[in-house]
Amino acid sequence: QVQLVESGGGSVQAGGSLRLSCAGSGITYSRYSMGWSRQAPGKEREGVAFINRDGTIRYAESVKGRFTISKDNAKNILYLEMNSLKPEDTAMYYCSADGSMPWGYWGQGTQVTVSS
Repeated sequence: QVQLVESGGGSVQAGGSLRLSCAGSGITYSRYSMGWSRQAPGKEREGVAFINRDGTIRYAESVKGRFTISKDNAKNILYLEMNSLKPEDTAMYYCSADGSMPWGYWGQGTQVTVSS
């Protein structure tokens, strides 16, 4: 059974930093496209950062230069380092493995709240 468990969310002031983690079990991260998405209240879910099987990385324009995605394949942990946080970054953040695919997996999410 595959499980993705996010952690590291919290409340910070604008300009602050957080590091999210996503620990996986029953899954081998190196075989999947891993990513972070977020959903704010009343808004659609949006992709934030993705790292493909071949290691290529892409970011949403809104987070480029501030967020960094990385993963440890040996430990099956996905990270999202978030710096220079803005109030508009406030959302529930979700980890995914092949999230855009019918067989994709998603975590339960971790809340990030940025106050001005």
